[in-house]
Amino acid sequence: MRFTEDEYKTVSDLEKELAISKTELIRMRILSDAKRTVINSKELIRNLDVIGAEMGRVGNNINQLAKHANTLKLQGALSPLVAEKFNQLFEDYIQVQQMLEVALRKIIRAMGN
Repeated sequence: MRFTEDEYKTVSDLEKELAISKTELIRMRILSDAKRTVINSKELIRNLDVIGAEMGRVGNNINQLAKHANTLKLQGALSPLVAEKFNQLFEDYIQVQQMLEVALRKIIRAMGN
């Protein structure tokens, strides 16, 4: 195993502090975290930022469409087919949002373990 000077110093300091060999320290650390999920936090944050921005744009579009639909409804010009399609698409959006929330909870739990 190769370390930078700073990394080697950290391992050496832990060796002295815990009174165990470097080999045992590294073995314990690797094996105790062997099943832990490794997450690239920078990439995760970047992807969450993209998802958040897209969800914001979609939400803005939904609000604009709902406002326009209400205007048409007041004028008696809203087609029932358009309203039905909007409602179906909105339900789909809510399902995607709920799946995203479940996925985020899983990621948060994996990071905490």
